[in-house]
Amino acid sequence: MLASDVQGGHGDGNGDGKIDVAGYAARTMIYKFKSKVTGDLIMLEANGQAVLKIIGKADAETLTKGILLPEDMLAAILALENAIALEESAHAEALKKAQATGHEAPNKPNAVSLRQRCVPFIQMLQRCHKAGKEVVWGV
Repeated sequence: MLASDVQGGHGDGNGDGKIDVAGYAARTMIYKFKSKVTGDLIMLEANGQAVLKIIGKADAETLTKGILLPEDMLAAILALENAIALEESAHAEALKKAQATGHEAPNKPNAVSLRQRCVPFIQMLQRCHKAGKEVVWGV
């Protein structure tokens, strides 16, 4: 059975009950980070853009395709680790403030933390840096 043949009331709005997989894929960009050292790492558009912005690849051209050279990887890893620490520190501070004032502890802003999203990418960068190989996306 193909994904486009799935039925059951959740369709693409045209009344046939089928999911428009091709249309969904056209509207949802993914980032596929590739290297010769590791397997591909896939992220949804918002997550991939957030990671690229953290590592300084936020201009219009590098958001669609780019390369991260081994000599730039340590700085990228450091930027990601700093962003993770900042997010975790902000959450810990909010938790401490809520407890001090007797309010309910705040939930983490995202169901998946920045650490959880970035660790596979950081591991990819570490392995590529060690091997002297680049990471590319959008190519």
